[in-house]
Amino acid sequence: MGDTHETDTNIEMWKVKNLIKGLEAARGNGTSMISLIIPPRDQISRVTKMLGDEYGTASNIKSRVNRQSVLGAITSAQQRLKLYNKVPPNGLVIYTGTIVTDDGKEKKVTFDFEPFKPINASLYLCDNRFHTEALKELLESNDKFGFIVMDGNGTLFGTLCGNTREILHKFGVDLPKKHGRGGQSALRFARLRTEKRHNYVRKTAELATQFFINPSTSQPNVSGLVLAGSADFKTELSQTDMFDMRLKAKILNIVDVSYGGESGFNQAIELSSEVLSNVKFIQEKKLIGKYFEEISQDTGKYVVGVEDTLKALEMGAIETLIVWEDLEVMRYVLKNSTTGEMIIKHLNKAQDTDQSNFRDSETNADLEVQDRMPLLEWFAYEYKRFGCSLEFVSNKSQEGSQFCRGFGGIGGILRYQLDLRVFDELADDGGIYEDSD
Repeated sequence: MGDTHETDTNIEMWKVKNLIKGLEAARGNGTSMISLIIPPRDQISRVTKMLGDEYGTASNIKSRVNRQSVLGAITSAQQRLKLYNKVPPNGLVIYTGTIVTDDGKEKKVTFDFEPFKPINASLYLCDNRFHTEALKELLESNDKFGFIVMDGNGTLFGTLCGNTREILHKFGVDLPKKHGRGGQSALRFARLRTEKRHNYVRKTAELATQFFINPSTSQPNVSGLVLAGSADFKTELSQTDMFDMRLKAKILNIVDVSYGGESGFNQAIELSSEVLSNVKFIQEKKLIGKYFEEISQDTGKYVVGVEDTLKALEMGAIETLIVWEDLEVMRYVLKNSTTGEMIIKHLNKAQDTDQSNFRDSETNADLEVQDRMPLLEWFAYEYKRFGCSLEFVSNKSQEGSQFCRGFGGIGGILRYQLDLRVFDELADDGGIYEDSD
């Protein structure tokens, strides 16, 4: 399993992305929709006072319908604020108002949550739509990359996150040149020189582990690593056994720079910009590539399709659950009106409109909908219960597109070999249940 923190952040990002999609689609009559964003370290009392002033101003709106909907939205925001004694560490986001549903009815909605990372925007807007621009900024890449700039004069350790670069540590080194002084044995001098170079590489490798491995999780704390320098030290470092294997796996690029130190750091960032922007893309390709490898080698450690994946999930057999981020499958909890039996069904868009899926095939009794939610959302909230990691993939890469079109956009890599045909007694002909998505 990958770094748990990284997985959790990806899930939180997906939840926000999903929420943005819903908020952007919502529309109201008149200016009845409030978007309120409170940054960290702001005061709840200041916002409460501001909402009180806005209430007074809104009382003067001439149109009765518009006035009532605006006052109702402000009251909802005030009520929601009362649940908080202080602004959470990452800030607070509140969206509230009256929206018009697809069937033309009006419905009051309120969303309030603490973002998964600090939101440095302050916003109060009353409009006929929700404003989500600040939330979109949260989704911009927050990957952190490590840099080791190493040449004959010393080494610099730095990180880059978004457009923020930070120098963690730098140290100088005085290595002997190739030519010794007169009277020294050439062999002895060469040996001393090699030894000092070796010690320098070892010290750099040890410090790299110290700066780029999180001691609490024993996992790298960066998404990728760039080695840079003007001599061949960087190559030597990447090949030596002294360099931590966990960090070796994270090397994205080895670049030649003209200088060492800070100038070399800036140059290395420039030269690696393309590689860094493609990291998410590369990680996705690697993950799906590993999944395809299991299938091509027929290891039995893979699962395909909604029903088989859910069976394997219930058994606790899935190590990595892979789902397309736009999967359109709904999870229904249905109740048989005659027997009272509860049934769970997973239906795609086409099956959703087919009424026969909401009737019992044997008794023809109606199945009442007790609960309905997107399967993706259910995975996002429940995956931890099954002890697996959850990865969302897009269809932007060739591999991602193949996974979505050819494999229905859902599958998993298993912990051990599992033949689901043994458990599939429901199929009349003894074959594997074919999913229709």
